[in-house]
Amino acid sequence: MILYPAIDLKDGQCVRLLKGDMDKTTVFNDNPAAQALAFQDAGCEWLHMVDLNGAFAGQPVNGDAVEVILAALSIPAQLGGGIRDMATIEMWLARGLARVILGTVAVENPALVREAAAAFPGHVAVGIDARNGRVATKGWATETDVQVTDLARQFEDAGVAAIIYTDIDRDGAMQGPNIAATAALANAVSIPVIASGGVSSLADLKALKDCGAPLNGAISGRALYDGKIALADAIALLKD
Repeated sequence: MILYPAIDLKDGQCVRLLKGDMDKTTVFNDNPAAQALAFQDAGCEWLHMVDLNGAFAGQPVNGDAVEVILAALSIPAQLGGGIRDMATIEMWLARGLARVILGTVAVENPALVREAAAAFPGHVAVGIDARNGRVATKGWATETDVQVTDLARQFEDAGVAAIIYTDIDRDGAMQGPNIAATAALANAVSIPVIASGGVSSLADLKALKDCGAPLNGAISGRALYDGKIALADAIALLKD
């Protein structure tokens, strides 16, 4: 399993939200590139980024910060938030992003996901964010009637590189991930699944690793910033 440290960008700063609420923001670093380098220097093999403003705006907002991060890093990075058309996908991949994450558009325009995955094999992931098993879109502000597994299965034959599954009510709450739902999704599809939301201890990471499903990795943010998870220990645990 891969540990994906998270950098969530709001107004150019590295922040964490509580349960996706833009009004419940904690700023952890006003220099996201320095934070990204710290993760890389600690031995992380990937970086996970979210343009929070972009997720609400429907277009990139923190692009300058993302570009500075990409210029500083030698490890691959993935980005979600505000990526909703082919031009934006092409732009980010051309600027050195290893993987774009399509969330809202996966619900509203699944044909675009298929088109992008065919055009850029291995570089397109689907972000599925959910409350109580139902998908939420537009920066988690809009709840749909779409079931998580139903959405994921739509892309089984599309060549999608990964699914990033986030339980919104666990995100930033330091209450542990939704292991049962994550494992159920990973066992229901052949697409690699990355767990996100609530990872707050080494025990959580071990539980995900031992959940009985072939998870690709886990995303952690607040626990890394708060020191609840030591990066070196987490990387070693998941590699073991």
